[in-house]
Amino acid sequence: MGVEALGFGGPDVDVEVILMARALWRDLGLSDVRLELNSLGQSDERRAHREALIAHFERHQDQLDAEAKRRLHSNPLRILDTKNPAMQAVAESAPRLMDFLGEASLKHFDAVKAALDAVGQGYVINPRLVRGMDYYNLTVFEWVTPKLGAQGTICGGGRYDGLVEMIGGKPAPGIGWGMGIERVLDLLQQEGIEAPAVRPDAYAVVPDASAMPTVLATVEALRATGLSVLVHAAGKDGMGSFKSQFKKADSSGARYALVFGGDELAQGMVAVKPLRDASASQTLRPLADVATWAAQLLNA
Repeated sequence: MGVEALGFGGPDVDVEVILMARALWRDLGLSDVRLELNSLGQSDERRAHREALIAHFERHQDQLDAEAKRRLHSNPLRILDTKNPAMQAVAESAPRLMDFLGEASLKHFDAVKAALDAVGQGYVINPRLVRGMDYYNLTVFEWVTPKLGAQGTICGGGRYDGLVEMIGGKPAPGIGWGMGIERVLDLLQQEGIEAPAVRPDAYAVVPDASAMPTVLATVEALRATGLSVLVHAAGKDGMGSFKSQFKKADSSGARYALVFGGDELAQGMVAVKPLRDASASQTLRPLADVATWAAQLLNA
């Protein structure tokens, strides 16, 4: 999952994007998640730090594993992120990027921290929090949990002001984050939180695949009114029986089944069958006037 805010360059946007993730944890009911924060500064500051890192690790080559030796001259920042217990001491004693940051970078980072303080969001400064791509700069962050062991990072992001220009566009600031959906689901399970069920308003039953163009046009019109509609998809043996489709419609939790049968379509109609109210009757609705009856379903 990704979030982006392009065109704005201030530390306030960094904080807004970080707080978007916080709002998600709050809505999901997750509590054991902490924010880790660092600054990568600008490219010239990282170059100076990179040279100091290489010199440091060259002095301790006998303590580096094969992966670290491979990265020594290509991407020494990644050595700081090592999970090898035997390399923790040499990584901890390495020069810190924060000591190479200039006044502007430090001012930006201080503003991010001040805004987080103002909204009551705690954080841990992690000087070993880095990114492997050169286009990242200034703020980087991760949301981590102790409940998933080595897979504890459930969301990570940062500022990448150099990306758009690097791929041929005009310089434009940007920031975003990516989330591990599977890790979030694992964490929900660890904390005993049931993921909220997502139930569509309607499920489209399609006995004949040849009707699919009409089905999709109708469904898109329904979605445009705000209805959530699932369309039955064909399997390796075709669309499946009428009975099996209704079974899937019922198990989806949908309130209605939309039946695009041959008889209905010949009349320019779709059958709307209530699935949650046994006393309600099936009705026919005109394909030519979707907006009118969609509103009735939405408000029922």
